[in-house]
Amino acid sequence: MNTPESLNDKPKNFINLISSNWESLDEAQKLVLIKIWKVLTYKWQLQILFNLPFLIWWLMDISIVKVHEFDLRLLSYLNLPNWALSLIGFGQSSS
Repeated sequence: MNTPESLNDKPKNFINLISSNWESLDEAQKLVLIKIWKVLTYKWQLQILFNLPFLIWWLMDISIVKVHEFDLRLLSYLNLPNWALSLIGFGQSSS
C-alpha cells in the first residue's frame, strides 16, 4: 500500500540524483552545461520580460475594481462593432 512517505520519496530521490551528478562533474563540464542552459532559457527570459507588463495589468484588472472600471469605460469609448465585442465577451445581447 502506498503511504504519503513512499509517494514523496521519488521526487527527493530524483533531486538527490541530479544534485549528486552535478557535484560529481568537474568545473569545465559545469561551465559548459551552464552555458547550454543559458542559451536554452534565453528566449524564455525574453518572453517573460515582454509579457510582464501585460501580466501586471491583468493582475491589476482582476484585483483592483477601479482598473476594471477603467477598462470597461475604455472599451465603451472605442465604439467597437458588436461582432468584435462578442469575441471578447462584452457584446452579449439581451434578446
